[in-house]
Amino acid sequence: MGRKERYDEMYEFWEQNNLPPQDTVVASVISKFRDRSKKGIETYGTTLDRQDLTTLQWINHAQEEAMDLILYLEKMKE
Repeated sequence: MGRKERYDEMYEFWEQNNLPPQDTVVASVISKFRDRSKKGIETYGTTLDRQDLTTLQWINHAQEEAMDLILYLEKMKE
């Protein structure tokens, strides 16, 4: 879904629920977080509320995500 379609969808939601318009950038990020959460639940069958990982395991996951981010940024610089 493109940016305009997302904005139209959000604006329609605000109107239907008698809510004042919000910052579309913030609303777009929130929408992406919701989509990502849904995909994660479908893929892994759990949420970040899971209790089966240690603090060190959570840190390792975060480091792996950060390393991926660095790789993506490096690729874009090329």
